[in-house]
Amino acid sequence: MLDDKQARKAILDARKMIEEVAKADGNEAETRRRIERMFDSVLGYDVFKHISREHAVHGIGDTEYCDFAIQIENGDTAKPVILVEIKRVNVDLLPKHLKQTASYAINVGCEWAILTNGREWRLYHISFGQPPEVTLLAGWDLLKDSPSDLVDKFEIISYKDVKKDTLAHLWQKSNVLSSQNMLRAILSEDALSLYRRELKRMTKVTVSPEEIVGAIRRLLNETAMGEMEKVRICLPKKKVVTKKISSPAACACENTDKE
Repeated sequence: MLDDKQARKAILDARKMIEEVAKADGNEAETRRRIERMFDSVLGYDVFKHISREHAVHGIGDTEYCDFAIQIENGDTAKPVILVEIKRVNVDLLPKHLKQTASYAINVGCEWAILTNGREWRLYHISFGQPPEVTLLAGWDLLKDSPSDLVDKFEIISYKDVKKDTLAHLWQKSNVLSSQNMLRAILSEDALSLYRRELKRMTKVTVSPEEIVGAIRRLLNETAMGEMEKVRICLPKKKVVTKKISSPAACACENTDKE
């Protein structure tokens, strides 16, 4: 396992390698060879043991081939844990490339897919519902991002982390932090009460929970507004102010004084 210093050096070596093939406008095969070396030097895979090249994908039509299938377990029945689709280094990653990558993953029944041209790296999760959903979990740029950030990002898809099933934890965390869950938390009764108290402390002005919800609504973009419509909002209960009733003895005293 690489320590931080070794990992940063491996990242910088990989960056130089991809810069060189990009400068030479290398083709897809040349790009694929560099990326395979990165799976060894940066990600810690045994390229002969863990990478299945030109992995057959049997769909509705003709058999197609995905560039790499990452397999942790051995044996003919072992399923890929990640499919990797590779494009030429100087080709920008486009929606049609994602569609192709997702199609491979869905047909193979693989939950994780990587789309890359060596420069850009995108990690996707596939949920097998009706219809299947493809979610971008992480993305990074080998030539532009800082080495420390790249160490963290590449670690997500490293042999060490994939073997420990860290990707499953990443997906669970992503679900917890989904836009709908975050809106539920932001618009919860307890949260609205807290905002109200804090705004009163900051400004000395009292606002209603409804006014706070309206202000939050104005902060959101169109997509988030659509998600907000799916969230059930529970406004804090209004406090009922009751007048203090004096005791009979006190009333008698007050009446006596007035006389």
